[in-house]
Amino acid sequence: MPSRPANSNVRQPDKRVSAHTADEPADDPGSRTLRRGLQVLDAVLAHGRDGARVVDLCRAAALERAPVYRLLAALMESGYVAQRGRFRYVAGPRLAALAEPPGQPNLAVRLAPVLERVSRACGDAAFAIVREGPTSHCIARHVGTHPVQILVIQVGTRQPLGVGAAGLALLAALPDAEMQACIAANAQELPRYGGMTPERLQILVRATRERGWSVVGNHATQGVLAAGMAVRNAAGEPVAAISVASTVDRMPRERQQLIARWMREALAALLPHGV
Repeated sequence: MPSRPANSNVRQPDKRVSAHTADEPADDPGSRTLRRGLQVLDAVLAHGRDGARVVDLCRAAALERAPVYRLLAALMESGYVAQRGRFRYVAGPRLAALAEPPGQPNLAVRLAPVLERVSRACGDAAFAIVREGPTSHCIARHVGTHPVQILVIQVGTRQPLGVGAAGLALLAALPDAEMQACIAANAQELPRYGGMTPERLQILVRATRERGWSVVGNHATQGVLAAGMAVRNAAGEPVAAISVASTVDRMPRERQQLIARWMREALAALLPHGV
C-alpha cells in the first residue's frame, strides 16, 4: 500500500538554531559588565568638562558605589576616563581628541615648534609624548645639532609611563588616583627598564612634583639622562609632556636646570594658553 504524502498543512518542527546558544548566553556576565561600563562612560561624557560625580554615575547606571568604582578603575587604567580633582571624572586621553573642535591641530603639530626651539637652544634631541592609559606614546621629536644625538626613542615608541623623563613628568602631573593606577598597571613590566620598581617610581614622582620638572637616567636607555616637563591644556590639565635627552656626562645638574628653564620659556612663549 503506497505511503500517504505528508500533510502540507501540518507545521513541521523548526530546526533553525537560536542565535543565543548555550555557549553564548543572551546576558552573560561579560556582556553585563561591558554594558555597565559603557553606561558609566556615557554618563561621564554627558557631564562634559565639568565632570561627573560617583553619585551621578551610580544613578545613570543604576549601580551601587562599589561596582561603579571598579568600572571607573578599569576605564581610567585604559585611558578612557580621567579623574578631575578629588571627586569628578571626565573623558580620558584616548577620548580627548574626539572632543576637540573640528580642524584643531593635533598635539604633535602644536608641540613641534616648542621642540624645535628647545632643541636649538641646547643642541640635543627633544621629544613630545602623550599618555595612552598607563603607557607613554612618543608623538614627535626634533633632532639637535650636537654631534652625539640620543635617538633611541622614535616617533611611535610606547613604554610604561614614567620610565622616561617626559613620561615621568606627565605621570607626576596626574591626580594621585590616576598616578597610582598607572604604576600598578605597569608593575610587572617596570623591572625591564633598568631595574625600575614601583617604589623607585614613587620616589621619582615625589621628587618631580617638588622640583617642578623631571629628571631620570639609565632606565629607558642605559647611559642616557633626560629632563622633562608636563604640558597642560587651557584648563590646566596635563595632556602631554616634552623632554630633552643626552648622555649622562653631558647632563650635570646645572645643565639639567638650564634645559628645564628653556623648556619652560618655550612653552610660555609659544603656547601661553596651553595646547
